[in-house]
Amino acid sequence: MTNQHHSRRLRLAPIYGAEPRIGRGISSQGDVLVNSTADGIDLNTIWDEWAGVLEVWNAERTSIASLLSFYTTLRGEAVPQTLAQMKFEEASEYGIPRSGRADAEVLRLGYTFRDFDLRLETTWRYLRDADSRQLNANMNQALEADNRLLTGTVLNRLFNPTPDANEDSTTVFGLYTGDDGIAPPPYMGVEFPETTSHYLVSGAATIDSGDLEDAIKAITSKGYGPVAGSQLVILCNEYEADVIATFRRGEESRTGGPIAKYDFVLSKSAPAYLTEEVIVGQQAPESYKGLPVFGSYGEAFVIKSNLIPAGYVAVAATGGPNSEVNPVAIRQHPNPAYHGLRVIPGADKYPLQNSFLQRSFGTGVRRRGAAAVIQVKETGDYEAPTFAI
Repeated sequence: MTNQHHSRRLRLAPIYGAEPRIGRGISSQGDVLVNSTADGIDLNTIWDEWAGVLEVWNAERTSIASLLSFYTTLRGEAVPQTLAQMKFEEASEYGIPRSGRADAEVLRLGYTFRDFDLRLETTWRYLRDADSRQLNANMNQALEADNRLLTGTVLNRLFNPTPDANEDSTTVFGLYTGDDGIAPPPYMGVEFPETTSHYLVSGAATIDSGDLEDAIKAITSKGYGPVAGSQLVILCNEYEADVIATFRRGEESRTGGPIAKYDFVLSKSAPAYLTEEVIVGQQAPESYKGLPVFGSYGEAFVIKSNLIPAGYVAVAATGGPNSEVNPVAIRQHPNPAYHGLRVIPGADKYPLQNSFLQRSFGTGVRRRGAAAVIQVKETGDYEAPTFAI
């Protein structure tokens, strides 16, 4: 069932009752206490507008989380980690070759699942005296809270190496940590040690080109990125973005630091500027999947967002919103009626007076090698940030 069809189902019966009344009995003033806001907008119209807003909200998520995630209804998945390699042998005129067999070692990856809700409550006198803008302000705040919940949960899973567990006691992993005894699967004949980690520490007070290049190489060496048809993105706060914007090929990316392999190039959305240099290759677009692009470093688009805390940078391979090649899975209930953000009336006669917003979901990293996170600090082990939800 599509989000569009689901949202239409949320357009519930008129605000004065779930069932049209049969013409019996005597109508009273209490049956029609409030039928419009102070500015004359029918409450039924506002209720339908809310349902329409949710239709768009569920169909078009343009947050950072959409580039990092995809939806699934599975509790977990068994992902192959290594394959026993078959081998040809020189043929004999009289003998027969040895038999080969595919023998895969798999890792069980789990996804969490939780229910979340929020209640919007007013009195009938408030509905009578408020105008439609005040009611819509409540919905807008609720939608912002939903975006913060979903995006924050996805980012917390991506940036946090500490494993979790779902209701089946299946481990819910982050990216590769290097301390759980699990090595990335071999790729193109290259094997990786169990100490491989995608949670990196810069080793300096500011980020440099080497940090980005190491993170990019950690992803592409495992088969993700442009070679698999994905786009590399660098997600960072405006402070790190300003530093990255100074990187020039063949020059130190910080005093005494590594020499940059690429130039940072502003995207097509950059303000007009003067330069004697000539851009070789294609300039980064103004936006990517609805998100503004600041510029590019090598093959990666730099996207700055204050959702990413200062001192942290994430590099990820993305196939776009809700692509199965994205690193994080968002688990939904198998029943499509529980997909997305739902609006539920809490009172039969006056759902605007007492209504609920509800979302059920969980997360888990499906592709542990498709992203890498950098913490910018001089010494010490990686420490995960906390994202508000």
